[in-house]
Amino acid sequence: MKQPTALALGAALLICGVTAASAAGMAPKASDTLNLTSTQQKTAWNDINKTATNQSAPSGFTAMKGETVPSTLKIERMPRTAVSAVPALRPYDFAIVSGKLLIVNPSDKKIAEVITG
Repeated sequence: MKQPTALALGAALLICGVTAASAAGMAPKASDTLNLTSTQQKTAWNDINKTATNQSAPSGFTAMKGETVPSTLKIERMPRTAVSAVPALRPYDFAIVSGKLLIVNPSDKKIAEVITG
């Protein structure tokens, strides 16, 4: 009696582990492009702009998709409120520069989306 119970318990634990690992592997990853709808952009702007610091753009820097954010700018983690409202933002960081919200890929610091208020 004990052996079938142990075997069933072991199989159940194995299935749970595989399911958890699969779910972890499905977490969204940041890329260098992000295409938010206008509604998502407005929501992100409203959620982030009210608490973030607006920084001045360094000389020669133009905030455009695909550009790398200079190391002199402070890049911040995406706030929970913004991620809750727009789940696609979860893997990204951000900076507000010269009145523009820059959605940044944290792995290579490239701008994935530029949002203006």
